Amino acid sequence: MIRICILIMVFGTPAVADTLIAARTIPARTVIAPEDVLLRDIVVLGALEAPEFAIGQETRVALYAGRPIRAADLGAPSVVERNQIISLIYNHGGIVITTEGRALDRAGPGDLIRVMNLTSRTTVSARVDAAGSAFVTQ
Repeated sequence: MIRICILIMVFGTPAVADTLIAARTIPARTVIAPEDVLLRDIVVLGALEAPEFAIGQETRVALYAGRPIRAADLGAPSVVERNQIISLIYNHGGIVITTEGRALDRAGPGDLIRVMNLTSRTTVSARVDAAGSAFVTQ
């Protein structure tokens, strides 16, 4: 593995930025707590630079101790689990249809997932809201 560090020159002196790293190995699907992250005086392109960007977020992949944390490694905590029965809502042109659906993926608010309509057995794409309801996309 090759690690690339870039120092930016500001007025003739190297500028060092903080990089957020994992304090311990953190499994996927874990909500980040303050004790899970550390700041180091190194520059890693694409890495988060402040704890507030990570704390409260859920890991999408395993994070290894001492490695930088990138935005793509994290996401909003899931509100829908795979196979969970959720509200499936179709809203178009003033018509609103609500039924039950089975989530075929795990998702957080704003994520696009596949949902099977339990009545028709049709699979549709839907965007999850903060309450865990899925809104059918066109």
